[in-house]
Amino acid sequence: MNQHYTPRVLDSLVMRLTSHDRRLLRMVWTHEVLTTHQLLQAAFDNDHTGRHRLVKLNRLGALDRFRPRPPLGSAPWHYVLGEAGAAVLALEDGVTLSEFGYRRGQALSIAYGQRLAHTIGVNGVFAALSGHARRSAECRLDAWWTEAQCKAIWGKHVRPDAYGRWTDNGLTLDFFLEYDTGTETLDRVAAKLGGYASLAAASGIDTPVLFLTSTSRREANLHDRLRLRGALVSVPVATATEGQEPHEAMWLPGNRTEGRLRLAELARHFGQEARP
Repeated sequence: MNQHYTPRVLDSLVMRLTSHDRRLLRMVWTHEVLTTHQLLQAAFDNDHTGRHRLVKLNRLGALDRFRPRPPLGSAPWHYVLGEAGAAVLALEDGVTLSEFGYRRGQALSIAYGQRLAHTIGVNGVFAALSGHARRSAECRLDAWWTEAQCKAIWGKHVRPDAYGRWTDNGLTLDFFLEYDTGTETLDRVAAKLGGYASLAAASGIDTPVLFLTSTSRREANLHDRLRLRGALVSVPVATATEGQEPHEAMWLPGNRTEGRLRLAELARHFGQEARP
């Protein structure tokens, strides 16, 4: 463990962190990077309280943060796990900081990588669903697995950006998320359905694949490609454009040209409601 974290220093830090703080630190570690807004959505009931706590955790070294410089306007703070936070989580797991797998430079390197916008986009879906579930007694985000977790489980066939299980008023949907930033050709995006068809054949489960795009024009064009490809390989798909809350009626099934559905309603549409 880092020489700065003597047992006394670490014990003092642990005493200053609540159980909620530690859950938040693990959330940030799992998702690599989350913005202020995403953390407020996913982890706090009060924005004012949340902002103050994030500043405090940053001052303690439990969280690091950076602010990208976009071509226009300003960006929010982006939070990653800090070295002190990693030391606490390593202690919880009964491993050294090295065994835990944390490197401060590596954690902060996402600030300068090409993956930042994509990772933030995917995490925005997680934060929105998690936040809505926190505020609604009828909704639950039963599961959310990151790209790394998905790769470890299904990497032989597919590498989705996330897997989720969403429950809303008694309807439960399992889904894979493909977050489309528009950097790949439409044919290449649609070709991903081949891997999902292979996974469905191997597992016997035809989990819907949801494609979230950045513009309505991109979605319309992608939807046409997916509708044709999905019919050939028998993979249930739906598309949407960013801008609404992901649990709302924004999802257009691949076998439709109109009539958008709420996220959970896709379960009924794709016949998932009969599953145990």
